[in-house]
Amino acid sequence: MKILVVSDVKSKLLYDFYRPGILKGYDLIISCGDLSADYLEFLVTLAGCPLLYVHGNHDDYPREPEGCTCIDGKVVEINGLRIMGLGGCYRYREGKYLYTERAMRRRAGRLRHKADKLGGVDILVTHAPARHINDFENLPHRGFECFVDLLRRYHPQFFIHGHIHQTYGHVPRLSEFEGVTVINAFEHYAFTIHNTTDMTEAAGQ
Repeated sequence: MKILVVSDVKSKLLYDFYRPGILKGYDLIISCGDLSADYLEFLVTLAGCPLLYVHGNHDDYPREPEGCTCIDGKVVEINGLRIMGLGGCYRYREGKYLYTERAMRRRAGRLRHKADKLGGVDILVTHAPARHINDFENLPHRGFECFVDLLRRYHPQFFIHGHIHQTYGHVPRLSEFEGVTVINAFEHYAFTIHNTTDMTEAAGQ
């Protein structure tokens, strides 16, 4: 299964310099937030595959993107993958998608029954990072400790997050936490799941 993940800024390759066919061949698109409804609609229309998204801290949409599926605060199963979504970031100001650690922990707790019923989680999708995994000490970019708890409870194949721009400095695209592959979805990144235990990067993406 070929998956495209996007977050935070529009990809010039996929949007400004779009060429016919560049979005073909994907089986799933996952957005980790802070992208406009128009951009997500463009991607889902040209790719012709499902697009799942969570909200970022700047996503006070006047409308939700059409043709896309919000998984924020949900556990869904698609193409055989069990996917948990938790959008928003650490609360540093008033806002719709900003949460304290306690509030995010409550949101995560409400998903445990569905995840347990499905037998686990294959992909954890968030906007913010987990605490001490690609995060920073300042409140706007601090990760959530409850995400670490989710990774340890379910051991998903992948943890995909946004919010931490690679332009901030040396922020890894790929890393690993206790056997979980961590992907920073900033701008765009593509990968292929060959089976339940194998992941390879899609060349040139």
